[in-house]
Amino acid sequence: MGIGPSTKETSLHHFRDPLLAVATSDDDLDVVGVVLVGTPQDNDDKMFVGKRAAVWLEAMRVDGAILSCDGWGNSHVDFANTIKEIGSRNIPVVGVTFNGVQAQFVVTNKYMDTIVDINKSEEGIETEVVGENSADYIDAKKAVALLKLKMQRGV
Repeated sequence: MGIGPSTKETSLHHFRDPLLAVATSDDDLDVVGVVLVGTPQDNDDKMFVGKRAAVWLEAMRVDGAILSCDGWGNSHVDFANTIKEIGSRNIPVVGVTFNGVQAQFVVTNKYMDTIVDINKSEEGIETEVVGENSADYIDAKKAVALLKLKMQRGV
């Protein structure tokens, strides 16, 4: 879905995405691809894209997935639905998103048990400081470690 809220990441951040860098350099993981999913306005479309993404992962027979989201509120509806769709197919899933104090989930489900919050500000709010609203290498390492634990447990 994305890297962090707003569009405060530099192009270099996208070219050196910490999630991809950490996951692809981990000898225990075999990254099979990156799936980009949009954030439709209509609720039926939101449910559709989440389901399609999960079916795609299921068809690829992945052992796990990390889902990142670049926003909150309405975007978290898509995020939660996609996590539910992936988890309901017995694919271990870890979420990475901006949460902080201002962006608490508007919907949740039982598969949202491993979420890495990428907020870096002390106040827990989105800021205008580059790097305080996006995933970094520590966030990526947390997400990969959580995914590996879930894959080990089988869920």
